[in-house]
Amino acid sequence: MPSATNIDRTQSYPIIHARSAKKIGANEKAARNCAGNTMNRTIVEGKIVVCDNDYGNQAIQWKSEEVKRLGGTGVIVIDDKSMDLSYIDPSFLVTIVKPVDGLEIMSYINSTREPIAMIMPTRSRTGHELAPSIPSFSSRGPYLLTRSILKPDIAAPGVNILASWLIGDLNAAPQGKEPPLVNIESGTSMSCPHVSGIAARLKSENPSWSPAAIRSAIMTTAVQITNTGSHITTETGDKATPYDFGAGQVTIFGPSSPGLVYETNQIDYLNFLCYVGFTYDQIKRISTRIPQGFACPVQSSKGDISDINYPSISVSNFNGEESRRVSRTVTNVASRLIGEEDTVYNVSINAPKGLRVRVIPRSLHFKNIGDTLRYQVIFSSSTSTLKEDAFGSITWSNGMYRVRSPFVVTSKADI
Repeated sequence: MPSATNIDRTQSYPIIHARSAKKIGANEKAARNCAGNTMNRTIVEGKIVVCDNDYGNQAIQWKSEEVKRLGGTGVIVIDDKSMDLSYIDPSFLVTIVKPVDGLEIMSYINSTREPIAMIMPTRSRTGHELAPSIPSFSSRGPYLLTRSILKPDIAAPGVNILASWLIGDLNAAPQGKEPPLVNIESGTSMSCPHVSGIAARLKSENPSWSPAAIRSAIMTTAVQITNTGSHITTETGDKATPYDFGAGQVTIFGPSSPGLVYETNQIDYLNFLCYVGFTYDQIKRISTRIPQGFACPVQSSKGDISDINYPSISVSNFNGEESRRVSRTVTNVASRLIGEEDTVYNVSINAPKGLRVRVIPRSLHFKNIGDTLRYQVIFSSSTSTLKEDAFGSITWSNGMYRVRSPFVVTSKADI
């Protein structure tokens, strides 16, 4: 709980569920969620109130403000979606517990006539907590425009981040205190600066790299495991998939040494517009520089997007009766300083049960920095249809570098 408060930490306080304080005529679900003007002040006053969090889009901040307005001592919110306290007034006591812990609290409240709780002094927690995990507000896939490209690209830190703050914002300051220069913030707006900073560093280290090469280096060096060695999970504890984190959690130093990169060129982007249905004349209005002789591929469709030279692979409308083949091209960007011009990369495949994946060729022999080689991935099924989306990865390694590309294969038609 936040600790900037004058609450006596040596005594116990009555604890109730918000439903017990419901006003006559108020909506029960709204009252359970500590919504405004649904609880009785005389019942709430001096108590710790347990609130649910399954009613509309009511922010936890609003619940705490309502209980505080009615004279409550503190708030416990039962929620499996958000563990974020960054927007809460630090002068009021708020904690968030998962549903499994909420059941235990409710069991205690219902088992005694006068349930009580004690507010303990803040204690520092040592050791590692499980991290990272994907929060509820993270932008997830599949991509709304087409299932033939995997989104998101990457995950980055975005919960409870120390961030610069608007000077003079009195709402961010405890009563009687000066507004802070920094604040604890959460959101994809916090993830973006992490990736932007890494991209800026990569560009300064490699001025000739294109934006596509920088994106590739960030994606192919991402990690998919936590600090305890387990697989990254979602906020509910379920195993996260590429629809949750893309290629994985970004790393700080990995992108500086990717080994190989996937270059996505101008033709790839123009073809993408063709594949999603734009005509040549429409593309001319979007792009001011179109290579001479460019034309949209004949009889193209969204399914052709799978062949765009992206660091990840997504195949849609896979019926299992026919194999699907996609192509990728990689460029050797290893360092000349340690003699890595002549190197061989071998492939390893991680495929789920029911999906056969072949890569041709299985080895790529680069003789110089800047060499570009092509490979193909062939997907086929050992079952007639996939019952659910199939996730896996293809990794190229030369003993020093690991270049990982996630893939998803789905039987769902392209959006």
